[in-house]
Amino acid sequence: MVRRNKTTVDEFILLGITDIWELQVFLFVLFLLICVTSLVGNLGMMALIRLDSQLHTPMYFFLCHLSLVDYLSNSSAVAPKMLVSFFEERKAISLPGCAAQMYFCGVCTITGCYLLAAMAYDRYMAICNPLLYVATMSQKACVQLAVGSYITATVNEMVLVSSVFSLHFCGPNVINHFFCDIPPLLKLSCSSTAVNEHVLFTIALSTLVFIVVSYGYILTTVPRTHSSEGGHKAFSTCASHLTSVSIFYGTMIFMYLCPSSSYSLDQDKVVSIVYTLVIPMLNPLIYSLRNMEVKDAPKKLLGKVLVSF
Repeated sequence: MVRRNKTTVDEFILLGITDIWELQVFLFVLFLLICVTSLVGNLGMMALIRLDSQLHTPMYFFLCHLSLVDYLSNSSAVAPKMLVSFFEERKAISLPGCAAQMYFCGVCTITGCYLLAAMAYDRYMAICNPLLYVATMSQKACVQLAVGSYITATVNEMVLVSSVFSLHFCGPNVINHFFCDIPPLLKLSCSSTAVNEHVLFTIALSTLVFIVVSYGYILTTVPRTHSSEGGHKAFSTCASHLTSVSIFYGTMIFMYLCPSSSYSLDQDKVVSIVYTLVIPMLNPLIYSLRNMEVKDAPKKLLGKVLVSF
């Protein structure tokens, strides 16, 4: 009789992205450049928001925390193990190591979801209720929303990881992926994964619904503005956020909301590369290229430095 809630494997073998040596070298160099660009970009964004007083607004407060989450995700959750694995003949990861990697990656991802939702709420209040904006989006409220994002993400990921590792894994222990992600791990389980998939679906969908509702109100409010300048300014403040949300949730929907039978694990790897490596690199670029405040901030800081000398 099979015992429930007990794994029968003590490690997993990660197949990685490819086993072709020449391609591994190319991908190592490419992903290393992406990681370095991402780390520099996110650290630069955090420093810029911290040093420029004109960026001390709720929107950029949440963006600073989003950059922090992207930095932590890139520097500790997935990238280091993935880069090292290119030169490992046997890409093994222990059960606790797999759980830890899944947990930290999940916390960063879910925190990013809630921070994007907080940014959508900020845009909703700024455009739909401008008279109440200052009182509603106070410094205390912003801190509470940010802290709530971290705490909620931590609790959610604890539930997800504990539910995954309470399943029965009777072999094989080979994960067709480059890190311990939930979808490929669920495919190895001998137990029913219906509950796990429902929990994952609920968490992934909840913040998206909130963002869609917020922008629904925004789209109905903007046409009622009395000047085209006001409407243009309202849309311009949302453009960067909408771009980031579209890219992020586009990959999330493909990975976590689509039926597992509708895509292959090879497709899953490509999409995982996008949301674990590419999106953290793109976020600083998206917000710096589309926002005049961010584009002008380095010039102002450089001017202050030159004047001080």
